[in-house]
Amino acid sequence: MTGLLAVAASVIVSVGGALVVAQQPPAPQPPAPQTKGRLFPPTLLGLLEAPDRERWQKPDLIMDALGIADGAVVAEIGAAGGWFTVRLARRVGPNGIVYAEDIQPLMIEALTRRLEQERITNVRPILGTANDPLLPGPVDSALIVWVYHEMDDPLTLLKNLARTLKRDGRIGIVDFTAGSGGPGPAANERVEPERIIATALAAGLVLRSQDLVPPFQFLLVFGKA
Repeated sequence: MTGLLAVAASVIVSVGGALVVAQQPPAPQPPAPQTKGRLFPPTLLGLLEAPDRERWQKPDLIMDALGIADGAVVAEIGAAGGWFTVRLARRVGPNGIVYAEDIQPLMIEALTRRLEQERITNVRPILGTANDPLLPGPVDSALIVWVYHEMDDPLTLLKNLARTLKRDGRIGIVDFTAGSGGPGPAANERVEPERIIATALAAGLVLRSQDLVPPFQFLLVFGKA
């Protein structure tokens, strides 16, 4: 989970899981280039723990859409400090496995500490790369929350992720709807669902469903062709 952007008089943090309400929307400008320089600082992980996130993130709705059940093997791409990871771990239970991937070693360290503190034993932290999550085995589902717009090369990453997907597996991509209201990145940093869909199709995936997760998000679910 990545991204830190300062604009004018307001600071907007955009992360795979970050949330800061923009005080002053930035002036329209072309989308910023996707570079590793925008990696979200691990020192700001507390921003992902907003008390109302459970209510509007709707993790159960998202996991239901991906068919995540007891005993499943799932992956979270861009897991950061593990807010969603621990919910995936509880859903799959002791017979399931969660691969929690991130590309920052400090994020993996923070995630590992959280797992130890919460005594969660069915999560396997994975240090991936910008283009390949390096998952050790096939998965039933993979989840990408608020990360897509910060990827350097989403096409290559989705191709590599698709290779680890089981025949009937699903990839879920959650991101913020257009506009500058609510939590999330600046308006010019948000990615239209159509752009994500086009990239996923080029990666050899097919769109299974497209839904809103009101009030701030959308969910795209892909499968193998």
